[in-house]
Amino acid sequence: MTSDTAHQPHPRRWLILGVICLAQLTVLLDNTILNVAIPSLTKELGATTADIQWMINAYSLVQSGLLLAVGSAVDRFGRKLGLMTGLCLFGLGSLLAAFSRNPGELIAARAGMGIGGALLMTTTLAVIIQVFDDQERTKAIGLWSTVLTFGFAAGPLIGGALLGRFWWGSVFLINVPVALIGLVAVARLIPESKNPLGERPDLLGALLSTVGMVGVVYAIISGPAHGWTSSEALLPVFIGVAALTGFALWERRTSHPMLDMRFFRNRRFVGAVAGGILVAFGMGGSFFLLTQHLQFVFGYGPLKAGLCTAPLAACIALLNILGVGARLLGRIGTARIVVVGMSLLAIGLALVSVLGRHGYQGMLLGLILMGIGIALAMPAMGAALMSAIPPERAGIGAGVNGTLTEFGNGLGIAVLGAVLNSRFAALLPAAIGAGSLPAALAAAHGPRQRTAVADAFSSGVSTSQLMGAAAVLAGGLLAAFLLHRADRTDSDRQSPALAEVAA
Repeated sequence: MTSDTAHQPHPRRWLILGVICLAQLTVLLDNTILNVAIPSLTKELGATTADIQWMINAYSLVQSGLLLAVGSAVDRFGRKLGLMTGLCLFGLGSLLAAFSRNPGELIAARAGMGIGGALLMTTTLAVIIQVFDDQERTKAIGLWSTVLTFGFAAGPLIGGALLGRFWWGSVFLINVPVALIGLVAVARLIPESKNPLGERPDLLGALLSTVGMVGVVYAIISGPAHGWTSSEALLPVFIGVAALTGFALWERRTSHPMLDMRFFRNRRFVGAVAGGILVAFGMGGSFFLLTQHLQFVFGYGPLKAGLCTAPLAACIALLNILGVGARLLGRIGTARIVVVGMSLLAIGLALVSVLGRHGYQGMLLGLILMGIGIALAMPAMGAALMSAIPPERAGIGAGVNGTLTEFGNGLGIAVLGAVLNSRFAALLPAAIGAGSLPAALAAAHGPRQRTAVADAFSSGVSTSQLMGAAAVLAGGLLAAFLLHRADRTDSDRQSPALAEVAA
């Protein structure tokens, strides 16, 4: 199937949607399932806080760095081929991660999984754009978004259940049979589709975008350990910014751009991009903090910590199954539903930060509001972004969407993790110096010092979560403003045409 048939609905489109949602769910569960395993990795592999950040960010960095490149590649060479390759790489990387013997091996395996994850993230949404027509596409994207957000929230629950019975490697090993099932289903059910216009890959653009995004996030991760004015932080950020600038200039002049920079003239595209980065920033960093808060501060086991996040996942699933977001989208418009959803998400994060310091009961209301906000805002944001990109460029559009999620997620973990580390170190008693909470507790003498260590960590988590809430709120207001202006511009353009038709 090529781009000239992309607007015709496929007879097995709903079955195809189920297959690609299964593939997508594997990637999304892995993004958050590792958070619950942090205490186990700290104890069994001797991982420090910096090691844990790299275990999570190695995947996010590689994936976000490659999303634009592979999105352009699957448009040219075939989306089915990209989906099958991604499943193979992701399954193999998961197998290697499960049997890693030290933090270095696990970080390397996670980076390999990021390559497969990049292919899966781009091809799943691109296939939806190709097999559904304009009338059903919004509903299909809504269901895909439900799986996306549900997987993001359900990861800690599934991870907790696995860690309650098995060793930490089970959170990776579970991906292998799912990847095999998905591979067979994709081979039998999903048609091949590609853009027949041109076969020339933008290799320089791929290199510049990857180096740029990896450099910036590397600097943010290295800053707290080496100092923000050190060469370890300044050199990567200089390289990253220079590479991203070179990428933008190159994409404007090359005849085969990986990312058409004219997309950024579209206010709807820019609004969805800005909002998506800041939402992922707040959500990724906050989940990184939440699971540690439940286990390190409240002393919950992995399963109980996972169950405590269930209300958030339940709200997302219920509201999307009932179609609440889709109905509100038709009544109040994209801009209003985005600002309402992201405001609820920000309020929920703030409540988790403030009330959660005194127990889980205080967190519960915040988690429910977060679930409602995600269910309202995220599908509308994704549909707005994809509507601004031509269907024949669905792969690069999906790459942009995935880049926002992964790059924002990596930044959130890096920045909010750095805030946590700085606040925790500043509040620790002078006699205690350690790279993680368990090490600090082990070095503490007597119940008074242990209480001081726990309080210092709790304060660091709370401060970081408030920063995440502020980022989400800012993203919601900015995205709503730009989307509103885009809708008003479209309305102004349509009015003369309608008047001419009426005349």
